Amino acid sequence: MQKTAGLIKKRVLELLADGTVTKVLGWKEGDFIYDVTPASFLSAQEADGLVYSSFCGANLSKYLISECKALTEGKILALLKPCDTYSFNQLLTEHRIDRDKVYVIGVGCKGMLDIEKIKAMGIKGITKVIDNGKELDIKTIYGSKTCKREDALLEKCLCCKSKNFKAFDEIIDPEPETKEEKADRFAKVSELEAMTAEERYAFWQEQLSKCIRCNACRNVCPACSCMKCVFDNPVSGVSSKANTDSFEEKMFHIIRAFHVAGRCTDCGECSRVCPQNIPLHLLNRKFIKDINELYGEYQAGEEVGSRAPLADFTFDDAEPSVVNERGNS
Repeated sequence: MQKTAGLIKKRVLELLADGTVTKVLGWKEGDFIYDVTPASFLSAQEADGLVYSSFCGANLSKYLISECKALTEGKILALLKPCDTYSFNQLLTEHRIDRDKVYVIGVGCKGMLDIEKIKAMGIKGITKVIDNGKELDIKTIYGSKTCKREDALLEKCLCCKSKNFKAFDEIIDPEPETKEEKADRFAKVSELEAMTAEERYAFWQEQLSKCIRCNACRNVCPACSCMKCVFDNPVSGVSSKANTDSFEEKMFHIIRAFHVAGRCTDCGECSRVCPQNIPLHLLNRKFIKDINELYGEYQAGEEVGSRAPLADFTFDDAEPSVVNERGNS
């Protein structure tokens, strides 16, 4: 990762210097080494704060909507991991960003780390994390600790769709990952499906009751790109920040899941940013699984311009009776 970071910064400075790009969208460190957030850089001096580490889990695609609108000249350089390029393509398909305004550098990724998982292991006072590939060497104010890298990966990285870039102008990946078998991304969905209706209801009631309506999931989601959200409409009756009853706490997430069905690239950002650790990706992943089973395998964002099964019609589509029967099971 350190080698990749060095190559990225070098190339970014070159592209800024020769005028190929006038702005850079990447990541910067916060108060802690694991507190990495999206950031934009306008000059070589600012770009000195650019970082690429094992904590750059944020998908930058959504930020390109506002960045493309604000850009008046030149191009913006976007650093996109393989999984991010699916969201990028989906936004192009929906005409939410301008491809001519973006220069994409595909950056190599072997999976990003979840600081909350590391802290849950009892590791506190973290000052430095050295990623050795299969193991993490963690420096703390109390001494050194180690853990397996796979035990600290973000959930979305455990079920990575692909290490192949779906959109790029150039790629910086000095150590491309060899193919390996990944976990079944629908395993947890299948577990929920195996529950009784009462058990599923209890599961989601418990999870969604934690929601504080911070809107972080909506704001970070590339598929939530409406100019005006119904949940921000003061006359909609659903714009309150606090949930007034159990119905309202479920309604927000269920409506949002239906809204992105067929368009969700399964980037996992909704769950990553949730301060209450609600597994929101499972709602979206359930829809993805159903769409695959009813209409055939489909991956949103794999190709620019592809029509999602729910926005298209073929004579081979499942009959409404089949869909209804599944919904009642």
